Amino acid sequence: MALGLTLTWLTLLILIPLSGLAVRSSALGWEKFWSIAFDQRILNALRISFGSAFIAAIVNAVFGIILAWVLVRYRFPGKRVIDAMVDLPFALPTAVAGIALAALYAPNGWVGQLLTPLGIKIAFTPAGIVVALIFVGLPFVVRTVQPVMEEIDKEVEEAAATLGANRFQTIFRVLLPGLAPAVLTGFALAFARGVGEYGSVIFIAGNLPFKSEIAPLLIIIKLEEYNYAAATGIAAIMLVISFAMLLVINLIQSWSRRRYGYGA
Repeated sequence: MALGLTLTWLTLLILIPLSGLAVRSSALGWEKFWSIAFDQRILNALRISFGSAFIAAIVNAVFGIILAWVLVRYRFPGKRVIDAMVDLPFALPTAVAGIALAALYAPNGWVGQLLTPLGIKIAFTPAGIVVALIFVGLPFVVRTVQPVMEEIDKEVEEAAATLGANRFQTIFRVLLPGLAPAVLTGFALAFARGVGEYGSVIFIAGNLPFKSEIAPLLIIIKLEEYNYAAATGIAAIMLVISFAMLLVINLIQSWSRRRYGYGA
């Protein structure tokens, strides 16, 4: 019964909508679909969306591990406040986050006015997109890695030190290999969130075609122009690319889970 309910729920929420997208895309015909796929504006928007999401996910993977490690291994005043703040992007509406980040990193904002004299511009540039995606994606890495870190006994580190490993070797040869499946899961979740993110990005990106225009915004533009064929084609391309990248990540994750311990 549980299996049947799960399959029914999965079909209604995921398979049927995706099938509808595939059917609508197939109605375009190969010639029209390829003309949409190789349109320079669409290709640039896809490059910005996937490239920014990938960069943000890498940054979140690095700093998410560090933040999770601090929360698990150290005791300090305000630890519970910081732990609660990690989940803030989950609760905060994305539009509110976008407005706050745009105000903060604008040339006259608190952070922007410090960076402007250095020739660094964040808001209304592709760099602003990456900042927004880092903000919304960080909790995925921290909350995925943190429980696995809590299961690692300190005796593992002490045993490595006893056998002559320095701190660098302990981290990269003892701890991180076991955390790899959890890190890859957090990376995949942050990447997937970043690819489809809209609300927090449009306020800080600038939305200039061929410079800072993301694919989800381009879909909205095509829908407002009643160009449903182009909107469907862009969505289908994003679906294929996202599925391929997540499939590769899952294969690497499975290999890592079979080889190492803690993420199993």
